[in-house]
Amino acid sequence: MSAFSVSSRCLAQRVARQPFLPSSSPSSCFLALPRQRAGIAGSAASAAAAATASPLVDSPLPPPPPPSSASASPMQQQPFSFAASAAFQLLDGPRRHAELAVDGHVRHNWTREEIQAIYQTPIMELMYLAATVHRAHHDPLKVQQCTLLSIKTGGCSEDCSYCPQSSKYKTEVKAEKMMKVDAVLEAARKARDAGSSRFCMGAAWRDMNGRKANFNQILGYVKEIRSMGMEVCCTLGMITEDQARQLKEAGLTAYNHNLDTSREHYSKIITTRTYDERLETLSHVRDAGISVCSGGIIGLGESDSDRVGLLHTLSTLPEHPESVPVNALLAVPGTPLEKQEPVSIWEMVRMISTARIVMPKSMIRLSAGRVRFSQPEQTLCFMAGANSIFTGDKLLTTPNNALTDDDQMFKTLGITPLKPKTAAAPSS
Repeated sequence: MSAFSVSSRCLAQRVARQPFLPSSSPSSCFLALPRQRAGIAGSAASAAAAATASPLVDSPLPPPPPPSSASASPMQQQPFSFAASAAFQLLDGPRRHAELAVDGHVRHNWTREEIQAIYQTPIMELMYLAATVHRAHHDPLKVQQCTLLSIKTGGCSEDCSYCPQSSKYKTEVKAEKMMKVDAVLEAARKARDAGSSRFCMGAAWRDMNGRKANFNQILGYVKEIRSMGMEVCCTLGMITEDQARQLKEAGLTAYNHNLDTSREHYSKIITTRTYDERLETLSHVRDAGISVCSGGIIGLGESDSDRVGLLHTLSTLPEHPESVPVNALLAVPGTPLEKQEPVSIWEMVRMISTARIVMPKSMIRLSAGRVRFSQPEQTLCFMAGANSIFTGDKLLTTPNNALTDDDQMFKTLGITPLKPKTAAAPSS
């Protein structure tokens, strides 16, 4: 049997025998099996012998050593590190990257070629690797529920080709004034009572320049919603360093600013804001100490190379985004992309799986477009590493899954909502 197949089998045994146990060390909760049990050769010579064995003979794994009163129990022995084993050197790139992520390695120096190799891994193997990484860093039965509310709808001056809120396109979305405080806070209370741990507010603006009164109003919203015990996120377009600082002082948990697609494909989708301007906003958010929420959309007419490019940019930021929304385009009549074909579930699974492997500690959000996928299809996404969703009937202006359907799905899958993270109270 080859070392490659040995490694696949031992990893499966570790998954089966060692369920998720929250720990400060990913290896301690996932790889706490001794070298002998894992069936990994203890020397380069034995690894080479395994590699030359007949691939048609599925020989059993070596038995564990006989018990000894002088030796510690298997679970008390030194946790097994696959990256340190000789057989590790014989594995292909994607599997090696997944094993390193399982062992707790978080990289910011990915190459596009490495991510491309992971992305192109056969889907069954890719899902397995991603699920393995996911269980090393997250509880697979906990999913974050977020609610997204459009507090200022329509009339945006940007020309994002997918967005019905752009003033440049004729869609059914009309410009509205910003919502009043009572309506926003009531929506937040309903979201909290329905199980959401994070409340996100979106406004259809290019930036906050010349909107001081609106901005101060939003700072008040943030403080009030934080006092309800919820995490708070905003997406308000481009913001300055000073605006990011004020949002942090108000208690903002996260700021969403998606990159949308790769740098190469970006100009085909948006011309009113540059890619570097988006990265600058992320820098302001990160420097202010606010968690970054940034992902993209698939189905914009991009290539697989563009999807890899987006993941490469995100995974080589100074810090990985705390949240990475993966959106599937919902084509809206009246927008330039109204005739785009919807993406398949396998495209979504491939994107989520790759994101999970290259950004192992991030929350991967199954975001817009989820309404098109059945519960079994969404389950594939959770298996691949998605651990966050948007709940509520709408995502800004597009439809979303009904709350009752999500409740039923969670019950069927044995999933429970993730509780909000504790944080310091906002400044008064």
